[in-house]
Amino acid sequence: MKQPQKVYLIDTNIILRYLLGDHPKFSPKAESFMADISEGTKKAEILDVVIVECIYVMEKYYQIPKSEISTKLSGILNFSGIVNPDRSEILEALLKYGNTNIDIVDCILAAKSSPEKVVVSFDKDMKKLKAVSEIL
Repeated sequence: MKQPQKVYLIDTNIILRYLLGDHPKFSPKAESFMADISEGTKKAEILDVVIVECIYVMEKYYQIPKSEISTKLSGILNFSGIVNPDRSEILEALLKYGNTNIDIVDCILAAKSSPEKVVVSFDKDMKKLKAVSEIL
């Protein structure tokens, strides 16, 4: 019986070192690993909590503009080795995040909302995001 292919869960620090290229030891390792993901020779998943942490660090610490963050992370999610089952929702959330003044968590909630998964919130931004939502 064939063994299933290993799927890597990528941590925030790998993505940051890859995107920022700011560490002499870790950035080249991250670049090499991410090249394998880009080419599809390795498979990986990026959890939405990792996306949130990447955005927080890049926005608050490195002061990278939202639109640039959205573009960079969307690019990674489009690598051929990314196997996220929720890839389309995360890409939609990144697009909303990059084009609005709304935080990523609300964008992810909106992107994952549906008639079967209704967001409940006090936040009026859900209407702006076209989320399936109910405001209490």
